[in-house]
Parts: sequence; C-alpha cells; structure tokens
Amino acid sequence: MAHQTARDGYSQLIERLNRFPQGAPPAELLNRILGLLFAPREAELVSRLPIRPFEVPAAASAWKVSLKEAEIILDELCSRALLVDIVEGERRYFVLPPPMAGFFEFALMRVRDDLDQKLLSQLYEQYITQEDDFIRALFVDGSTQLGRVFVQETTLSSGQSLHVLNYERATEVIETASDIGIGLCYCRHKKSHVGGACGAPMDNCMTFNTVAASLIRSGHVRRVDKRECLDLLHQAWEANLAQFGENVQQGVNFICNCCPCCCDAMQAAQRFGFDRPVHTSNFEVRVEEHCSGCGHCLPVCPVKVLSLETLEPEGRGRKRAHVDKELCLGCGVCVRSCRRDALRMVERSQRVLTPVSSVHKNVLMAIERGKLQHLVFDNRLLWQHRALAAFFGAILTLSPVKRALASEQIGSRYLGALCERFNSNQ
Repeated sequence: MAHQTARDGYSQLIERLNRFPQGAPPAELLNRILGLLFAPREAELVSRLPIRPFEVPAAASAWKVSLKEAEIILDELCSRALLVDIVEGERRYFVLPPPMAGFFEFALMRVRDDLDQKLLSQLYEQYITQEDDFIRALFVDGSTQLGRVFVQETTLSSGQSLHVLNYERATEVIETASDIGIGLCYCRHKKSHVGGACGAPMDNCMTFNTVAASLIRSGHVRRVDKRECLDLLHQAWEANLAQFGENVQQGVNFICNCCPCCCDAMQAAQRFGFDRPVHTSNFEVRVEEHCSGCGHCLPVCPVKVLSLETLEPEGRGRKRAHVDKELCLGCGVCVRSCRRDALRMVERSQRVLTPVSSVHKNVLMAIERGKLQHLVFDNRLLWQHRALAAFFGAILTLSPVKRALASEQIGSRYLGALCERFNSNQ
C-alpha cells in the first residue's frame, strides 16, 4: 500500500508539472528522476500547489496543515531549489519552477553531497538527451520557445550596434539585473558525470533577478557583482561559447554559455533545427568572397551549420565556408574565430519577435500547447488585480488568431467579448 501511495504521489506530481506550458512527458525515467529529487510525501504535497506564485496560507490550505508546518515544508523545498521564493517587501511568494529551465538544472548547479548527482546525471542524459519525447516537448512543440540566442556584441560593426535593442544585448541584461548569481553549468556538470564533458569553463551559469535572489538565499549560486559577471561573459566569448537566455525582453532570469558538445539547447538545435527549437538573434552570418576555406570556423559553430564547399564542380578548386542560413542561430561565435575577417554578421530580412515578459511568453506557450485554461483556473491568485491585468494585457497583445484561440481554450464569454471589442477598436 505504501509503495502504491508513493507511486501515486509521483504520478500526481507529473500531472501537476504538465499543467504548465513547459511540461515533462510521463516516463519511468521521469519517475526515477523525481524519486531522487523529491521524497514521496513531498511529491504528493507539491502536486497540490498552484501553478502561479502563492503565499504560505495557500499551501497550508491545500495541504490542510498549520501555517507554521506549511512554512517549514516550503523552506525545506526552497533550500534544495525545488521551489523558488520571491520576496516583495514584507510578502514572500513561492512558485514551483518548470523542470527546465528550472529544478532539473538547479540540482546540478553546485556540487552536493545530499544527492547522487552521478546517478541523476545518467538519468538526465537518457531522459533529456537520448529519448525524443522530453526534448521535443521542451524545444519543438509550439512556435514560442523558452530560450533565445544573444548575438555576441563584439562581432557587430559600429553601425549595426546602433540598431541593436537593449534586450538583445547580454551586457544590458547584466547591467540592469537586480541580483546576479553564478553557478556551475548544468550541462557540462551533467556531462562530467557521464564521461563526456569538454574543457570549456564550467563556473559561468548566469541567473538574474528574482530567480538569482532565491538561488542565492538557498546557497545554490554565489552572488556576484556586475563587473564580475561581465568578466565571465567576456571569458565565455573568448572560449567560443554561445549565449542562450530566457526568451523575454524584460526580466531575463538566465543566460547559459553554451558549447556544441554538452549543451542541451544546442544539441536540440542540431537535431531539430528546422523545427526552430531555439529563437535566433536578429542577425545571421555571411561568408565573404575572400574566405580561404581554412575551416577554422567549423568546429566552433554551436549548431554545426557551417561546412566547406568548392567553387568548381566535382570537388575541385578553392574551398570556402558555407553557412546554412535556415539553421544559423546568429550567435556570432564563428565570426570571432575567423582569422581573415571573411565572416560577418548581417541583419535578417525579417525581425525575430521576442515576448515582452514571462507572462506574455507563458500565455503564448500555453495557447500553442493547448494549456491556457490551466494558467487561468488552476490558481485563484491569478485573479488578483495586478495578476489579472498582466494576464489580460498579454492576451490583448496577441494576434487576432491567437486571441480567438485563447478565448476558445478558456471558454470565457467575458474574454471573448473583450477580444472582440479590442479587435473592433484597432
């Protein structure tokens, strides 16, 4: 009976995770992963938590325990970065982050002796990297994805730099962050336990703002100032690492410094490039006529879309680099590595749209994945005035087609009437 109850707790937790736009397809491997991260009772308790941020009384009510006991449990979960806490003045909110980018990574962002990180890494490697269901659900489903690439600013001309918006600059994310935390690169740490890590720097996983503040409090990352974080960014550029960050304009919570061999996002782009698993920058690479075909740029491309081609038929004649523009992320890593200045960044013919905020991104992802109703009805706190305004603000910035889909998914006559009125006023 106890064994069945434990399994039920993990099954309920999986169901809870899949109410959020970024879910985790059920699998025996996922049960084993969650079994390492959550005790059976914790899994059952967390499965009852709301999707959106909540306070201690909401957890106490859902769990039918006292406020003191609820706070003790929440603090314990935060100490292991299974929950994130948000402090606003004297109020403290909690939220269960998605598996990725979320508590999967947090478990490997520092060395821990309370967790079998080698076994966890082996399970992650199989569930995330080798099996398709999770990585497809994470990076391929829908047209709005969790992450985007930042162009390396030093690869742009002075004229191009004038047209780069602030949210497109990794340096601007760092300069404007309220809190900055640095942890181990989850991807390379994972690979180090399964025998495949490269020699790229590992202590450079960047978290910002509310997520950084929570992980700093729990000791999962170390606080750094803006100067040190900028130094780490420049070190990542020098090590030919691409910057992959949260796909929002405001309040970016993470930037990863990615290699082609270890990074889950870059490997997803290599496997499913035509499905657009990662949002590109607003630039792409152009090969100049004087390219010598040395091939020095090929191994540094994080998504392996550079090759050498000959200028004459049957493979004869001088070679030069060729870039698949359909798959180029526009990171600029190859441009930095070119010894002859034969690669340069050019603006894409069509700008890439980036969601304004996490609310905007989550609404888009939920609509595309058929989960918008969970964001609305799972948590009554969403209907507080500020959250309600943010939610409907995000809805009303969508295209007419997506607004109609949102209304259909929620089944709300009020939302439908609001969207119809908004359309008529445009």
